[in-house]
Amino acid sequence: MVVLEAKSLRKAEVPLSLIENPSPGNIQSTRLALHVNEDGCSCFVYIASGCHLYKLQVMMDDWFVSEGKDSLLIPEQTPVMDSSMLNRCPHRSEVQSIALAETDSSGYMVLGSVDSYGHLIVSKLDTSGKDVDRLTYSVLPQDCGVGEGSWSGLCFSPSQWSMAAVARSFSKSIDVYDQDIHLRTLRTLWYPSSLNFIQNLSPVNGGPNMLAVTEGCQLTIWDLRMKENGGCVHRICGSVGDILYAVCSSSTGNIAVAGADRTVTIYDPRRWSALSRWVHCSKYEITGLSFSSIDSNYIYVQGVDYEVFCGQWRESSKVFAFRGDSNWLGFSKCSNRDVLGGWSDSGSIFVADVVAKENEISTLKGLVN
Repeated sequence: MVVLEAKSLRKAEVPLSLIENPSPGNIQSTRLALHVNEDGCSCFVYIASGCHLYKLQVMMDDWFVSEGKDSLLIPEQTPVMDSSMLNRCPHRSEVQSIALAETDSSGYMVLGSVDSYGHLIVSKLDTSGKDVDRLTYSVLPQDCGVGEGSWSGLCFSPSQWSMAAVARSFSKSIDVYDQDIHLRTLRTLWYPSSLNFIQNLSPVNGGPNMLAVTEGCQLTIWDLRMKENGGCVHRICGSVGDILYAVCSSSTGNIAVAGADRTVTIYDPRRWSALSRWVHCSKYEITGLSFSSIDSNYIYVQGVDYEVFCGQWRESSKVFAFRGDSNWLGFSKCSNRDVLGGWSDSGSIFVADVVAKENEISTLKGLVN
């Protein structure tokens, strides 16, 4: 099995001239997305505060990491190389979630944002960091944003960047779009709190048309091609009263959920049975999850107590951990690399670069040869 280790942990400060007092957001830390440059020397961190989006460039080329008490990683202070507010149409209410997706054409990526009323804005950006809007479109919710604002979530399909799903908590709805074309609306029983397209399912099992959603204490699976039951094909109930806040899927198709019960549960989508339960792995509620891109036997867990840790979910063991300096306003993992980014209420940006251990890489190369 591959063994992961932290290559570096950086801490940078958001300039006060850019954001003096960030907006509070919600318990879900979904207001950050990051993209690593091709040379791996730096990354672009996108964050949202109020009605605007901002971009920061953080260096990450050196190999340096140190440990402190209880084996917690100590971040190295680094300056922000560049920062600016994105030149795009602002939202009319507070942005709740942002997401990045790779496009079919190299050199470009898609940045999406959704506000508290479900208004979606998508821009095609240059991966070199230039703020170039080659394609921009916005979509209003089907009810035109009537009612009270609430948390809204956003995710792109990993195999079709033009397909996006927007969850609106108080509306108990999920809207699915192909660019600016509304495909359908899914109606949940409880308030949705997280959503994710299921990866690596065969076309027979749904492929990119399957969506995993957490609502209340339940994990629900939706097939975008089905009309029966409103598209809901499976519903798994957790402990009553323990709200689920996070869901993610691995490259092998496994689905992980976690929330107020501080437990990470891994499900097998072929049988919809629990493969593993990592009980009480976090001190407080879990609001962020992401499988490792290097080895899906590892998972990254983010809780509301500032801690982020990497662990082997089959063995229920932690590998390493680090802490922010205040509440997380945004936290995310790069889609194709094990690079984690976090933004705290104090204005600090944390970037962790995780790799496979050198001896493990040499062993794998020897097996291949």
